Amino acid sequence: MPLGSAGAKAAAVICGDAEAYVHSGGQYEWDSAAPVAVAVAAGLHASRIDGSKLRYNQDPPSLPDILICQAALADMLLEAISSVRGE
Repeated sequence: MPLGSAGAKAAAVICGDAEAYVHSGGQYEWDSAAPVAVAVAAGLHASRIDGSKLRYNQDPPSLPDILICQAALADMLLEAISSVRGE
């Protein structure tokens, strides 16, 4: 669904209006840090699209990709993303 910011997209998942937020186009850490904190506090899954942990306060301050979703969907989505990426 078309939404503006990473925060708005994460909020759509937190509120149940979307099942997942998948982004592989890169973004700065400050674009996702607060939305990820709120999503995790709400019990959602948040990781890189390969399933690895999101790491902040890195140099350079960017994240190549992100997945935020209901925890119950995480394994299925990570597997699907992996298959699409040819991993």
